[in-house]
Amino acid sequence: MTRKSIDLSGIRKSFGQTQVLADIDLQVREGEFLSLVGMSGCGKSTLLRIIAGLEMPDGGQVAIGGNDVTALDPSDRNLAMVFQSYALYPHMTVRQNIATPLRMRTLSLPARLPLVGRLLAPREARNRIAEAVNDAAEMLQIVHLLDRKPAQLSGGQRQRVALARALVRQPAAFLMDEPLSNLDAKLRAHMRDELAALHRRLGATFIYVTHDQVEAMTMSDRIALMIEGRIEQLGTPDELYRTPATLAVARFIGSPTINLLPAEVSPEGRLQVAGIETGLVTEPGPATLGIRAEDIHLAPEGIPARLIRTETHGADRYLTCQLATGDGQTIVLRQGASDPRPAHPQDKVHLRFAEGSAHVFGPDGRRRNHSHHRMVAA
Repeated sequence: MTRKSIDLSGIRKSFGQTQVLADIDLQVREGEFLSLVGMSGCGKSTLLRIIAGLEMPDGGQVAIGGNDVTALDPSDRNLAMVFQSYALYPHMTVRQNIATPLRMRTLSLPARLPLVGRLLAPREARNRIAEAVNDAAEMLQIVHLLDRKPAQLSGGQRQRVALARALVRQPAAFLMDEPLSNLDAKLRAHMRDELAALHRRLGATFIYVTHDQVEAMTMSDRIALMIEGRIEQLGTPDELYRTPATLAVARFIGSPTINLLPAEVSPEGRLQVAGIETGLVTEPGPATLGIRAEDIHLAPEGIPARLIRTETHGADRYLTCQLATGDGQTIVLRQGASDPRPAHPQDKVHLRFAEGSAHVFGPDGRRRNHSHHRMVAA
């Protein structure tokens, strides 16, 4: 399987007066699984279409394997795209759908015709196409479906056919635009595993567009989180989760959403929440403290709060607490099965966290450097 790096430099795109992409620089490594993640309208699908050649950028360069392909037609870029809608031909069998890219690339126009094509197409070419189709079908476990029409397939089976059709081309990279969004939750989880396994087997370059952070976090080598036409942060799933560069990244990545608490920093740099000193030291001035649900615990002393609600999600419990600050601020913490049982709703509790799990953001939304001066029950 051929694999190539993809380099984007200064990519800009506007539709009318609306700027969709603003000076995007991105290097996708050979054999990497990179996800473009963000809310609807952030520009991720437009960026994928520019890579594919389906949209022309207003400025910037697209390079594949070190070669500038910005002006090349989609057919000359050796990329395979898998769409959300699967885009299968309803009148063709699965076998014919998978074979179509190879027939278009290797056979003359007369040899592609439905009736006379069998007579005009060289036997050697027909055999190569048949072998490639069977190999792709075996890899995706759809050999038994080859003679069916798309209308006779389930959503998951159609998705496998679309993947097989991309696979037979042996492209420089696979481009996938929300390919699992039409599937139910259980099938999506199954297809995530299959896609990740396919990537490992092929060692090919994958660029995957999704608004679903779970898909991105579970499959990707790296994630490019896009907001309003910009890449807000690029890194591994763990980097985006554990060291979000901005408040926007912290809010988007993680479920439940990160807890964000208004904080004050003394002239000496000591950070307080709800009047309680946290032990964190950072730049003086207003700040926002971010804490993941799994990093907060009930404690004998610390930030005073009142338990509002307890929800059980299998082995985990989620506790929603309201801080005793009078402004209605709530905070969610996650407990495991081995943690002590929570108090009853409306009971007073205290919350604590370790400084190493905290995220501090300044008024500009950027992550601040911080340290600690003592272990604290806050």
